[in-house]
Amino acid sequence: MYFEDFPKFVYEFEVAGKKKVILITDITRNVRFRAELLSNISLWDEYDIVDDETPEIIAEKLYGNSSYHWILMLLNERFDYIADFPLSYPNLVKYVEDKYGVANKNATHHYEDAKGYIVNYDAPGATSVSNLQYEDRLNESKRRIKVITPAMVDRVIQQFGELL
Repeated sequence: MYFEDFPKFVYEFEVAGKKKVILITDITRNVRFRAELLSNISLWDEYDIVDDETPEIIAEKLYGNSSYHWILMLLNERFDYIADFPLSYPNLVKYVEDKYGVANKNATHHYEDAKGYIVNYDAPGATSVSNLQYEDRLNESKRRIKVITPAMVDRVIQQFGELL
């Protein structure tokens, strides 16, 4: 649905010595939410993503239409399904093992003081943070997203079309 209303243009190219003409969607358009909307807390709520929920599942749950997943992604400025959304714990463990190696999953990533600041290992009160703990914190920081109220969806879709 996201690219459905994007303008299209005719493109001619050559394949195996034959000219071919096709209709191409202009994906170079860039539509974003206005900064004022993002700063106006009365227009959106917060939502905590549950393990294995995708933007499509959340859109279906909140708006009754999985095709509105792009609204969630634009609102939160998250464009990568893998890097920008939380992994389930088993997938996180696999990711950490792939990234650091199975033997290094619990190896020290860095040291922190009591306030959570990164410090040298010999700093007073320094405690180690493992690779798994570090990646788990990053993963958990991706759980909370902004969602617009269902009443705003039609307005967003209308303005999206006008901006294109």
